[in-house]
Amino acid sequence: MSPERRRPRPGALSGPALVAGVGLALSLPPWGFWVLAGPAAALLWWRLGGLRAWQRLWAGWLAGLGLFATGLWWSLSFNVYGGIALVVVEAMALALACLVVPPGRGRGVALAGAMVLAEALRDRWPFGGLPLGGVALGQAAGPLAGAARLGGPLLVVGLVWLAGTGLGALALALAQRLRPVLGRGRVGPAMRRGTFRLAVAGTATLAAAAALAGSGEGAPDGGPARASLRVAAVQGGGVRGLRKSEVSPASVLAAARSATAEIPAHDGGSPPRLVVWPEDVVSLDGALAHSPAEATLGGIARRLHATLTVGVTETLSARAFRNEIVAVAPDGRVVGSYEKVHRVPFGEYVPDRAFFSHLANLSAVPLDAVPGHGDGVLRTPAAPLGAMVSFEVFFADRGRVATRAGAQLLIVPTNTASYATSQVPTQEIAAARLQAIAEGRDLVQASPTGFSALVDHRGAVLAHTSLGVRQALVGDVSLRRGDTLYERFGDLPVLIAAALGVLAGWGAYLTGADASDVAWRARRRRLQSPDRPRRLRSR
Repeated sequence: MSPERRRPRPGALSGPALVAGVGLALSLPPWGFWVLAGPAAALLWWRLGGLRAWQRLWAGWLAGLGLFATGLWWSLSFNVYGGIALVVVEAMALALACLVVPPGRGRGVALAGAMVLAEALRDRWPFGGLPLGGVALGQAAGPLAGAARLGGPLLVVGLVWLAGTGLGALALALAQRLRPVLGRGRVGPAMRRGTFRLAVAGTATLAAAAALAGSGEGAPDGGPARASLRVAAVQGGGVRGLRKSEVSPASVLAAARSATAEIPAHDGGSPPRLVVWPEDVVSLDGALAHSPAEATLGGIARRLHATLTVGVTETLSARAFRNEIVAVAPDGRVVGSYEKVHRVPFGEYVPDRAFFSHLANLSAVPLDAVPGHGDGVLRTPAAPLGAMVSFEVFFADRGRVATRAGAQLLIVPTNTASYATSQVPTQEIAAARLQAIAEGRDLVQASPTGFSALVDHRGAVLAHTSLGVRQALVGDVSLRRGDTLYERFGDLPVLIAAALGVLAGWGAYLTGADASDVAWRARRRRLQSPDRPRRLRSR
């Protein structure tokens, strides 16, 4: 129906939109009910039908609240007001996406395109982007994940919404066919034709989503393994849910050293050639070069006869620090370093500190991390490593930049000890799986308290730790030099297709009518027929 003919009650508008958002959230880790994403997307697609522009905006924002109030719940533990503001702002991405979707015919392809563009916006704004809570993370364990090697996480997002609109169209067609059975009126010829077209469109949309997902499974995936590499991901363990200011840097380093000392006893096979320590294990008041910490790390690498990668923070001034990953060769020399590019806003730096200092206590973030500019590749004796530091694993471009620069293995040193629940650690594992698929590379993740994991190039988790335990996760991964289509072309083809989808949706809406329009017009003709008996008004 057109917006002028449909004015849903507030409850009828709010309920389905919120339910759709919560359904999308439950598809995410730690719940992981990935199958809910399709029906949730279908529900929102149905709810947008016939709504005015402001109603679509409102429905999209409510869906966003349902998604992000659940998917970003962890943020409230740091600052309640900041967490609420974050959820409200993030929900606007879905609101804007729904605003640009036509209310009738064509809204399926337009909705998929708009949601892809909205997710791309979230990847970049505000404050450099916050991809946590994104719909693609819920599909890391589902059948759509393989599409990431074609078009990255954005293509996975598009397929979720395409599949959802296909399901919605089929469900609506079935409901219209069952109207006489349910006593809701008869189905005339016009209605039958419209229902048939709706069913065909739904089937075609589902088939297209399935075909893209299936082609992703058969697409180039990084090529054959060139070599096998024994690695160890070191997890020191300890108490979770503490702020960085409440954790002794010395205790974090001691825990990592203790876990590393257990490596020979932990595995009876050959010793690892690469040992990955988490982010922020070594915290220094000055530079690492020529410091006692450098000598200590060199001694550990020599004892292990392995390349050691370590997360190091260096205080640069009273206002700034550097967050980097340092590679130490088996002979004890520092052979490379990488500075973190994507900093965590309000975690590692405060944007516009002077302004926000009037709104909140910023003492928990006394220094701002300086942004890095490297490609993430550490050229080590073990292999060329593509480093993504913690938060960076959620940004598909960081894995792509490193792989294009020659990385044969991805590493993710991270620090997720400050989260009281498993929500962020499980989402981080999902992001790591999507990175491995998109780039066709095996991946090693090391966290001080979990999760640490080994992931193969097709996104399968080969081994992982539990939260809070001390463990050195030892296993074999493969080195690869091949590429994927996503590595070659990046996000641009998907973004162009998404924009064209929105335009095509509006073109279809402006040049035709959907099944609900056909039904409404048929009913209007019956009501206006001169042969229809009219009631006499009683005097």
